[in-house]
Amino acid sequence: MPTSPAPVRHLDAGAAAELKATAAKLLAFHGSATSPSLLADLPVMCAQLGEPLRRQLRPVDTADGLFVLRGLDVDDAVLGATPGHWSTVGEAGALYDVVLLLVSTLMGTPIAWDGQQDGRFVHNIVPSPGHESEQTGASSSVLLTPHTEDAFHPGRAHLLLLCCMRNHDRIATTAASVRLTELAESDLAQLRRPAAPILPDDAYEQAQQYAGRPAPVPTLFDSPEGLTMRYDPAYTPLEETDREWREAYAHLGKELARVSVAVALEPGDVLVVDNDLVVHGRVPFRARYDGTDRWLKRSSVRVEGRATRPLAEHDEHGYGQAALTAWAA
Repeated sequence: MPTSPAPVRHLDAGAAAELKATAAKLLAFHGSATSPSLLADLPVMCAQLGEPLRRQLRPVDTADGLFVLRGLDVDDAVLGATPGHWSTVGEAGALYDVVLLLVSTLMGTPIAWDGQQDGRFVHNIVPSPGHESEQTGASSSVLLTPHTEDAFHPGRAHLLLLCCMRNHDRIATTAASVRLTELAESDLAQLRRPAAPILPDDAYEQAQQYAGRPAPVPTLFDSPEGLTMRYDPAYTPLEETDREWREAYAHLGKELARVSVAVALEPGDVLVVDNDLVVHGRVPFRARYDGTDRWLKRSSVRVEGRATRPLAEHDEHGYGQAALTAWAA
């Protein structure tokens, strides 16, 4: 798998300083990156950012469905130790929570989930003791299988942003775009039909207890922008499907592996992923739990009016999970 061939957009020193100064101003005024009033102020502050910065922070616009925004530095000594669990982060790295929210707001509307990380709009992704082998961001010792973020839900993000706080071991995030795959027409036809449901992952304990019957959903679908995807093999009950569909699904998995890239993020990098095109994952690593482990911050963005999903998704129950939007928080 190639390492770090993802497109890179470089923020110049002036643009990076403008973004961080705006974030610092918001944080100083509101006192916390989780303040509802800070969230409400994001569109106003974004409207004041200069056009050169806004142009560099435009959404993904290539078939590979991702880019790395580079130019925001993180002072490792000031940051403090990598926490052992998202719930103990507190205000550590709060400036970058706000930076990430500003970038997210320029691209769409930040969203959160009432059933994940206490409804926060920026999640902290750190390895946690006891979760090493799960298929969640808290894992470490296993391959995090490539997947669509929150694939179980019709209100999932259109864009996923990952901001690197620390990555001394250069642990790679993997990514693969469906628009770079080569699939036979027979495989495409199979994967366009709803043959299997996608179940909530282990980060959504409440959703996993939902009593509603899971409904089959298509894996691939066509949109005015091109082919899009909804994929999470670790939470798809493949054993309930027919042989022809399973074979097509396996072919898709092989093609995604073939076109997959590995991106080793540097501190301050922001990886922007089109969640309709690209599945992402992470290579295994050995967590030390000594305060120096990999630490990312994550935000999810909805782009209103984007026609990349079938209308039938509007009828899904979403396993009882409600997406929160920043302006209504």
